[in-house]
This record gives sequence, structure tokens and C-alpha cells, in this order.
Amino acid sequence: MSRFLSPRFAALEAYTPGEQPRDQQYIKLNTNESPYPPSPEVFERLNKDEIERLNLYPDPEGKVLKEKLAKLYGVGKENIFLSNGSDDILNFAFMAFCDEERGVAFPEISYGFYPVYADLYHVPHVKIPLKLDYSVDYKDYCGIEKMVVIANPNAPTGMEIGLFEIEEILKSNPNHVVLMDEAYVDFGGASAVGLIEKYPNLLVSMTFSKSRSMAGARLGFAIASKGIIEDLEKIKFSTNPYNINRLTLAAGEAAVDSDGYYKDNAKKIIATREKTVEALKALGFTVLDSKANFVFAKNNKITGADLYTQLKKKGVLVRHFEKEKIKDFVRITIGTEEQMEVFLQKTTEVLAQR
Repeated sequence: MSRFLSPRFAALEAYTPGEQPRDQQYIKLNTNESPYPPSPEVFERLNKDEIERLNLYPDPEGKVLKEKLAKLYGVGKENIFLSNGSDDILNFAFMAFCDEERGVAFPEISYGFYPVYADLYHVPHVKIPLKLDYSVDYKDYCGIEKMVVIANPNAPTGMEIGLFEIEEILKSNPNHVVLMDEAYVDFGGASAVGLIEKYPNLLVSMTFSKSRSMAGARLGFAIASKGIIEDLEKIKFSTNPYNINRLTLAAGEAAVDSDGYYKDNAKKIIATREKTVEALKALGFTVLDSKANFVFAKNNKITGADLYTQLKKKGVLVRHFEKEKIKDFVRITIGTEEQMEVFLQKTTEVLAQR
């Protein structure tokens, strides 16, 4: 840390992304990327003509992509916000809807960026413990009089709360934004988008990184009431109006046009997830009920840290978290059938040494 950093950031603990080692070839099951490539339409769209236009600024409003997303989700284009990954939406939401007087509440065990943003903007925050079964108790958020942020399905557990519970949170906090972070919703979760018209305080965040196979493109979007979208646009146009490049916008348009391709891939991932869960249970694992493209599992024969370490030695990367309440677990991204067969084989080998 240099002597030039403002003292208000001295104690900030930055978010730690999943590791991306280059020392050997790994089966990467640690960062929840899709194992499948973008659609053929995306490849066709990112052609020489598009590259030649890189001398020109992109459309700061992303009008074409907004129109396509609005049609896909059955909302107006005024209900769509575009961003450089869904992390930008979270960033802008913490900036726009919280301050030192208006706090935020989120699960104690969830996406690691939530407390980082709260600390970055000096927002008082409440980390609410999960229930003993690792699920979110919606009643903890009812009438809390703060912005509420919930990943649904949650990460790293993969568990979700239902639409009834989400409505109860919305109804009981009418003067505060309720942000549902739906990065993983396409893998069997129930989206809250249908509640947008009924609840002007609902903000739904989504991403192209998971089911749409574009983690490297950095593209996210939000769906909300016109007022919330205008608030987010105000923040965006006050920081970086050109925050989505031309190629990413073009890729996003092509991805929406080929939505069926991604729905089919999501179905494949769900089927592979269920097979993996059954295989893990047969090996003695406890596996939480996931609606995401990953599973959260533990085995009493081995610690989470040891399983992570031994699998890495065998060329398979999974994610381990040091937090006390979940340190026995590892988070396992669902890859292709072939990748998961290798993972299960290597896991069996590790357990056989115990």
C-alpha cells in the first residue's frame, strides 16, 4: 500500500476472485464458468466488420441490446439497465441506494463482494446468519428498513428462496430497494422479474457470465422499475458512460437472439448436476440442494481444505472458503459430463487414501 492511498480506504479488504493458475492444465471447476462456448451466432457476429468499427465509440445506451432483452423478458426497454458485468450493478446499487444513514442487509454467507462494497462506501451493514440448514430465512429481512441484497440462488450454497418469500420482503420494506442477485437463476431457480410491475422497489440483477457463456466478455443487466433504472443510469453516466465496449454489445445481441442455445446448455448442466449430486452422495458427501451451476458439498472423511489441495494436485480445481461455518465444504462448478467424470474419479482416489 502506498502512502498516497486515502486513509478512508486503508482498512478495505478487497474481493478475492477465484484462482486462475497457469502452471499446468486444470479442469476448472472453481469459478462457475460455463463449460460450453458461446453460441454460433456470437462467433458469426464478432466478425471483421465489427472489429473495424473499434475506432468508434459504442452506443452508451445500448439501445439495440436493451430492446432485445426487454422483448425476451416481457418488460419495457425503460426497465433495462446494462452494465460491465453484474458486479457493476451491485457497485452502482450500493452507491445509489445506500449511504452512512441508509444501511444494507445481506446474508452472512453469500457473495463476497457485498461486504466489500459496503466497506468501500462506508455503508453500515448487517450480515444475517443463514439457518442451520444453510438456507436464507426471509423473515430476517422483513421490515428491516435497509436495502436488502440477496443472491438467489445463493452463492456458495446454491440454495434459493421462493417468490412468496421475496414478495414478503418487498412488501415489508416499501421505502428501500430489494436487490435480488440472480446470476445463477437460469439453472433451475425462480426469477423475480415478474414482480417488477407490482413492486417499484425491486431490482433484479442478471449476467451473461454464467448460462450465456460470456464470463470473459463482462456483460450484465438489471431489470427494475423505470425510476430505479433512471437512478442507475445517472450513476453510470456520471462515472463511465462507455462502460460496455462495441464487441461485447454485439456479442450480447447475438446471445439474446440465440437464447434457445443457452436454454439447452442450461438443461444439460442441470442434468449433469443431478448426476453429480447422486454420485457424490454415494461417496458419502453431504450436498446442499442447489439450483445453480455448482454444488456445495462436504465429506466427514476429509476437510474442505485437504480435498481442495489434493484435487488441485491431481489437476482439478474446486473452490474452498476459509469461513468457519463453511470451511468443511468445497464448491464444485458443474462442467461437461466428461469433466465431472474426471472430477469424481479423482475425488474417489483422494477418499481412498483416507
